[in-house]
Amino acid sequence: MIGRTLEKTLAQALKEVPAVCLLGPRQVGKTTLALAIGRKLGAAYLDLESEQDRAKLAEPELYLKRHIDQLVILDEVHRAPGLFPVLRGLIDSARRRGAANGRYLLLGSASLDLLRQSGESLAGRVRYLELAPFSVLEPTGKPADMLWLRGGFPDSLLAASDAQSLRWRQDFIRTYLERDIPQFGPRIAAEMLRRFWTMTAHLQGSFLNAAGLARSLGVDAKTAVRYLDLLADLLLVRRLPPWHANVGKRLVKSPRIYLRDSGLLHALLAIADMEGLLAHPVLGSSWEGFVIENLLASAPWGVSGYSYRTGGGAEIDLLMVFPDGERWAIEIKRSLQPRPERGFHAACADLKPRRRFIVYPGDERYPLTGDLEAVPLSELAVDVRRRANIAAGRGSSSRLRGRRS
Repeated sequence: MIGRTLEKTLAQALKEVPAVCLLGPRQVGKTTLALAIGRKLGAAYLDLESEQDRAKLAEPELYLKRHIDQLVILDEVHRAPGLFPVLRGLIDSARRRGAANGRYLLLGSASLDLLRQSGESLAGRVRYLELAPFSVLEPTGKPADMLWLRGGFPDSLLAASDAQSLRWRQDFIRTYLERDIPQFGPRIAAEMLRRFWTMTAHLQGSFLNAAGLARSLGVDAKTAVRYLDLLADLLLVRRLPPWHANVGKRLVKSPRIYLRDSGLLHALLAIADMEGLLAHPVLGSSWEGFVIENLLASAPWGVSGYSYRTGGGAEIDLLMVFPDGERWAIEIKRSLQPRPERGFHAACADLKPRRRFIVYPGDERYPLTGDLEAVPLSELAVDVRRRANIAAGRGSSSRLRGRRS
């Protein structure tokens, strides 16, 4: 198994809370990671898409009581929403016996129903973690450009050729449209949703215009927003929220829209290889989305990402805010000679971020004007993770001092 950066976080969460809900799109590696953790802890595993395993839960309380003293991994848990009240009772029973934490690891493709049902039944007993596709910080042995072209889903990235990778992604999209997405909401015609998904790919990095999307699709704005909500709930689309601040200027308050996996973006746009990508109009916005996803995936819990744009053209591609309030402004350029736009300087004057960076596809880190640095993606991802851990440590120390006082 290729090591995942989330593994230590997941193992620590199981020590701290009774249940952990690991969310992520299908085929991203949730089961592989869970089984690796489970082998170390002697866990029981049930796949709720298997009829045999679902039969074991015909009387869920009886079965789970037999495993009350070990970790139980429940895969595709959204298939059995009625389990959550049972889990709550068993968690509370284990707490009374002094066996409070590390009882259940729940795996599921994210959906509003899953979050709502687990949140209502397991409030105060569950922690949510998200497993994203591979990032530049994970030891895949593949160059960053291949990760960008093929995306981070393991079977796509590790395919023997670009053509095989593309076929896998095309099959993945078709399976999602025809089999998986109908499980999570009202029936939506697969062809209609494919058109919407493809239109979203063409709008990579744009500000959300629901009315424009609706007109192009021939539906009303509420329907277009519902389609977008569904793709966002399944962790396939990111709505990068706007930063709100009292800067005395008119701010653009629409989120930016990105397909989260660059490989799926390229498959929807029929981009087969690097030559095709370099010649495609989506090149710059694809690179921008790839950088944003990697930086946010590299950041531990508590780090938030925003877009920033004013009516006058001041703009920051990615504004990262750490748990202690520190802000980093990040400009993203697909050029070996990156230069910031005038709007980036104006936005930094508005927000006064602690640090400023331009991410570019080169290998060398070097200073530009003032405190602005040009930095490769992998190095900035390491900086983000290190800085976020420092901020989290400061927050823990402050809370500890507060409790002592």
